[in-house]
Amino acid sequence: MSDRPASMKISACVTAGNEEDKIAECLKALSWCDEVIVVDSYSKDRTFEISKRYATKAVQHPWEGYIGQKNFIRSLASCPWVLFVDADEVVSPELREEIETLFAVAHDDAAGYQIPRMVRYLGRWIRHGEWYPDRKLRLFRKDKGYSAGEEPHDRVVVEGPVKNLRHPLYHYTYDDVADHLKTINRFSTISANAKLAKGARHHWGNLLFRPLWRFFRSYFLRLGFLDGGPGLLVAIFASYGVFCKYAKIYEAKKNAGRGQ
Repeated sequence: MSDRPASMKISACVTAGNEEDKIAECLKALSWCDEVIVVDSYSKDRTFEISKRYATKAVQHPWEGYIGQKNFIRSLASCPWVLFVDADEVVSPELREEIETLFAVAHDDAAGYQIPRMVRYLGRWIRHGEWYPDRKLRLFRKDKGYSAGEEPHDRVVVEGPVKNLRHPLYHYTYDDVADHLKTINRFSTISANAKLAKGARHHWGNLLFRPLWRFFRSYFLRLGFLDGGPGLLVAIFASYGVFCKYAKIYEAKKNAGRGQ
């Protein structure tokens, strides 16, 4: 355990599934936390076995979705503060130092902290576009926050002031282009189903113009072109993901009209 004040101790919470190639580095970078918890959704590889080597507590739990799984792991935390980290993320040395310095003394002026994420993609760090700084509220008081949002995009909601941290959480999102496309297909299906469950209707404007706007915003307004070829692919695939989501909504509505 650290020598931080009792009110500033931190539970690092990692949800994982089939991440045997990444989970060890993720957990090693959390060794400074007062508690490290892993919830594994019954991986078919060695993720759970590896997790038990590094975590204070490692349990297996059926997948409840991105939001439900995060709320479940939060309930296991025994420290006043919770740090959410995904299995494909690594706390940078600079971020660790920033948090440890900040939490060395007790303070009650914030309920949570947003952390910028920096993605490693096709051999380079992405520093512009929609992927950076991509601030996520990941460090928060357990009694002030919970996970909400719309699948597959969970987000932490807190009661109280939120501040920003400067240094990044490294995100090793995709192994390659094929992995990126696979994730787009999976996430667009989840997102389309979530919108359909809320009564979403098909509009041709969504299918035609939202993808174009997403590309323009990512590549030009947010300076994605400064990241070279990878930046172009990030913008194109972001646009493609939006197109897939609304195409699947169109498909579902069309099939429903046929009585399927």
